[in-house]
Amino acid sequence: MTRLLRLNAFAMNCVGHQSPGLWTHPADRSSHYKDLDYWIELARLLERGLFDGLFIADVLGVYDVYQDSSAAALRQAAQIPVNDPLQLIPPMAWVTEHLGFGLTASISFEHPFPFARRLSTLDHLTRGRVGWNIVTSYLESGARNLGLRQQVEHDTRYDYADEYLEVCYKLLEGSWEEGAVQRDRERRVFTDPARVHPIRHQGRWFQVPGIHLSEPSIQRTPVLYQAGTSRRGRRFAGQHAECVFLASPSKAALARQIRSLREEAVRAGRDPSALLFFNLLTLVIADTDAQAKAKLDDYRRHASREGALALMSGWTGIDLAIYPPDQPLQKVKTQAIQSAVEAFSSSDPETEWTVDALAHWAGIGGLGPLLVGSPATVADQLQVWQEATGVDGFNLAYAIAPRSFEDIVELLVPELQRRGIYKTAYAPGSLRHKLFGQGDRLQSPHPAAHWREVIPQRTATA
Repeated sequence: MTRLLRLNAFAMNCVGHQSPGLWTHPADRSSHYKDLDYWIELARLLERGLFDGLFIADVLGVYDVYQDSSAAALRQAAQIPVNDPLQLIPPMAWVTEHLGFGLTASISFEHPFPFARRLSTLDHLTRGRVGWNIVTSYLESGARNLGLRQQVEHDTRYDYADEYLEVCYKLLEGSWEEGAVQRDRERRVFTDPARVHPIRHQGRWFQVPGIHLSEPSIQRTPVLYQAGTSRRGRRFAGQHAECVFLASPSKAALARQIRSLREEAVRAGRDPSALLFFNLLTLVIADTDAQAKAKLDDYRRHASREGALALMSGWTGIDLAIYPPDQPLQKVKTQAIQSAVEAFSSSDPETEWTVDALAHWAGIGGLGPLLVGSPATVADQLQVWQEATGVDGFNLAYAIAPRSFEDIVELLVPELQRRGIYKTAYAPGSLRHKLFGQGDRLQSPHPAAHWREVIPQRTATA
């Protein structure tokens, strides 16, 4: 049976997302990130290309590990300046009918009670097309500016995230029963109070006694994305994630990660096939291989080595400025993205990642691999990645915005459709139903579904 490839666009409400320095290219429009028209045009383009979603990254902090300063990131617009991602979604949803939206939001810096209301509001306004990329935040600068002396220890952040998710599930899934909202004009009853329940949460980090402020949305809980592939991150994903975002530099490493994550789902009592996996890629496409290579050479002239090292230092938590260019990256414990350290450390059996190699790699495409060629060549490579790793699809970053996405929609998508490996129309319904074909709501044994039954029962017997 032919497996369809799934595609998300990967972007951020900033200038230099995954290809620092490319904002200087004359065709690039990423510096228009402050203009609503820029995002509306992008959403319409992606829906025309039948993308599953627009995955919007975010960081609440600045990349200041490199040279112990934010200067390089500021000079090169390496994910700074950056605006809030949430406010982009409602206007893009207004001009589209099917495109999903993956919101990156950290559990580290906002209380779950107001955040759950934000999620419900977005799910209402998008008619059930929103997902939440759950992150625990890795930048020290963000922690300091929220009043912490330093970033919380890596594994403790996931313990905190487990309770955060429990509070959100109780609010989104259990507080309001189905049928609580009656809208009965004759009886003058909008909501039946007997069907709305306080969650009475008492935990290590949170005490939330009351009810959810929003009525249930189409999905209740948005589609859950997660990106951590450290040992603790894998356990968290196995328990909670529906879609896992990976950034593996090689097929062998990606296959190992996917196998491990499916094993974690089994340990959590879930069906391992219930998870979808998306790996980060950047594509440079033209009508012919030669033209694509020329396009890449043109892009390389605008790539910023300084910006690439600023990003890579932030992702790994290692100041790469203190090492010589031919120094391989060493596997050390940091409070940043541990999977990035593991993927690019000298223990990688496939490649010795020196500082120079890291700078070249991250100059176009950031953490993810770069594929270059004609539509046929790139389609061949995508199929090889899928067959060799079991990956379900790809989060596609841009080199040039929006040209990279235009090339995918106009050149690659028709080639994938000719091969029968890409959809020719959207499925109806919510984002969750489009992705999994099993309805709008999370179902048992996912831990969220548990609270739809438990909280009403617990309240009734209190």
